[in-house]
Amino acid sequence: QVRLVESGGGLVQAGGSLRLSCVASGRTNTFHATGWFRQAPGKERELVAAISWSGSTTHYADPAKGRFTIFRDNAKNTVYLQLNSLKPEDTAVYACAATARYSGPEGDPEKYDHWGQGTQVTVSS
Repeated sequence: QVRLVESGGGLVQAGGSLRLSCVASGRTNTFHATGWFRQAPGKERELVAAISWSGSTTHYADPAKGRFTIFRDNAKNTVYLQLNSLKPEDTAVYACAATARYSGPEGDPEKYDHWGQGTQVTVSS
Protein backbone atom coordinates (compact mmCIF):
# COMPACT_ATOMS: atom_id res chain seq x y z
CA GLN A 1 0.00 0.00 0.00
CA VAL A 2 1.18 3.48 -0.84
CA ARG A 3 0.65 6.50 1.37
CA LEU A 4 1.49 10.16 0.88
CA VAL A 5 1.29 12.55 3.83
CA GLU A 6 1.64 16.30 3.50
CA SER A 7 2.58 18.75 6.22
CA GLY A 8 3.78 22.31 6.61
CA GLY A 9 0.68 24.27 5.73
CA GLY A 10 -0.68 27.06 7.86
CA LEU A 11 -1.66 30.69 8.07
CA VAL A 12 0.86 33.25 6.88
CA GLN A 13 0.79 36.92 5.96
CA ALA A 14 1.27 38.07 2.40
CA GLY A 15 4.95 38.10 1.53
CA GLY A 16 5.70 35.28 3.93
CA SER A 17 7.04 31.79 3.33
CA LEU A 18 6.13 28.19 4.05
CA ARG A 19 7.79 24.88 3.30
CA LEU A 20 5.50 21.97 2.51
CA SER A 21 6.63 18.38 2.85
CA CYS A 22 5.27 15.23 1.24
CA VAL A 23 6.45 12.00 2.82
CA ALA A 24 5.87 8.74 0.99
CA SER A 25 5.61 5.30 2.55
CA GLY A 26 4.87 1.85 1.25
CA ARG A 27 5.96 0.73 -2.19
CA THR A 28 7.90 3.88 -2.94
CA ASN A 29 10.26 2.00 -5.21
CA THR A 30 7.52 2.11 -7.83
CA PHE A 31 7.38 5.91 -7.86
CA HIS A 32 8.67 8.12 -10.58
CA ALA A 33 7.60 11.73 -10.90
CA THR A 34 5.93 13.67 -8.08
CA GLY A 35 3.81 16.77 -8.32
CA TRP A 36 2.24 19.37 -6.08
CA PHE A 37 -1.27 20.51 -6.95
CA ARG A 38 -3.59 22.99 -5.30
CA GLN A 39 -7.30 23.61 -5.20
CA ALA A 40 -8.98 26.76 -3.96
CA PRO A 41 -12.69 26.90 -3.04
CA GLY A 42 -14.83 27.03 -6.15
CA LYS A 43 -11.88 26.47 -8.45
CA GLU A 44 -10.48 23.48 -10.28
CA ARG A 45 -7.40 21.65 -9.13
CA GLU A 46 -4.26 23.00 -10.77
CA LEU A 47 -0.65 22.04 -11.01
CA VAL A 48 1.81 24.03 -8.94
CA ALA A 49 5.05 22.20 -9.69
CA ALA A 50 6.35 18.74 -10.54
CA ILE A 51 9.69 16.99 -10.33
CA SER A 52 11.25 13.92 -11.88
CA TRP A 53 12.33 10.96 -9.78
CA SER A 54 15.99 11.95 -9.94
CA GLY A 55 15.18 15.57 -9.17
CA SER A 56 17.11 16.74 -12.22
CA THR A 57 14.02 17.99 -14.08
CA THR A 58 11.33 20.28 -12.75
CA HIS A 59 8.26 21.95 -14.18
CA TYR A 60 6.42 24.95 -12.75
CA ALA A 61 3.06 26.45 -13.50
CA ASP A 62 3.23 30.16 -14.34
CA PRO A 63 1.95 31.37 -10.93
CA ALA A 64 4.73 29.44 -9.21
CA LYS A 65 7.65 30.54 -11.35
CA GLY A 66 10.16 32.65 -9.48
CA ARG A 67 8.44 32.21 -6.12
CA PHE A 68 8.13 28.47 -5.44
CA THR A 69 10.75 25.73 -5.54
CA ILE A 70 10.20 21.99 -5.68
CA PHE A 71 12.95 19.60 -4.63
CA ARG A 72 13.28 16.12 -3.24
CA ASP A 73 15.33 13.93 -0.92
CA ASN A 74 14.84 10.35 -2.02
CA ALA A 75 16.81 9.03 0.95
CA LYS A 76 13.99 10.42 3.10
CA ASN A 77 11.22 9.60 0.60
CA THR A 78 10.25 13.25 0.79
CA VAL A 79 9.36 15.91 -1.76
CA TYR A 80 9.32 19.53 -0.66
CA LEU A 81 7.64 22.66 -1.95
CA GLN A 82 9.17 25.91 -0.79
CA LEU A 83 6.67 28.75 -1.01
CA ASN A 84 8.09 32.28 -0.95
CA SER A 85 6.54 35.70 -1.50
CA LEU A 86 3.10 34.27 -0.84
CA LYS A 87 0.03 36.11 -2.04
CA PRO A 88 -3.61 35.86 -0.89
CA GLU A 89 -4.43 34.17 -4.21
CA ASP A 90 -2.13 31.31 -3.21
CA THR A 91 -4.67 30.29 -0.58
CA ALA A 92 -5.70 26.70 -1.29
CA VAL A 93 -5.38 23.10 -0.21
CA TYR A 94 -2.04 21.83 -1.47
CA ALA A 95 -1.73 18.11 -2.21
CA CYS A 96 1.11 16.00 -3.49
CA ALA A 97 0.77 13.19 -5.98
CA ALA A 98 3.05 10.46 -7.27
CA THR A 99 3.00 8.49 -10.48
CA ALA A 100 4.36 5.03 -11.18
CA ARG A 101 3.94 5.44 -14.93
CA TYR A 102 5.98 8.50 -15.86
CA SER A 103 9.55 9.43 -15.04
CA GLY A 104 9.46 13.07 -16.02
CA PRO A 105 7.53 15.88 -14.30
CA GLU A 106 3.92 15.74 -15.44
CA GLY A 107 1.34 18.50 -15.30
CA ASP A 108 -1.77 16.40 -15.98
CA PRO A 109 -3.33 15.16 -12.72
CA GLU A 110 -4.73 12.17 -14.61
CA LYS A 111 -1.19 10.84 -14.94
CA TYR A 112 -0.79 10.52 -11.17
CA ASP A 113 -1.65 7.32 -9.34
CA HIS A 114 -1.38 8.21 -5.67
CA TRP A 115 -2.56 11.29 -3.79
CA GLY A 116 -2.18 12.68 -0.32
CA GLN A 117 -4.99 14.29 1.67
CA GLY A 118 -3.58 17.77 1.35
CA THR A 119 -2.53 20.58 3.64
CA GLN A 120 -4.22 23.98 3.92
CA VAL A 121 -2.28 27.10 3.04
CA THR A 122 -3.97 30.39 3.93
CA VAL A 123 -2.38 33.71 3.05
CA SER A 124 -3.80 36.83 4.68
CA SER A 125 -3.53 40.27 3.13
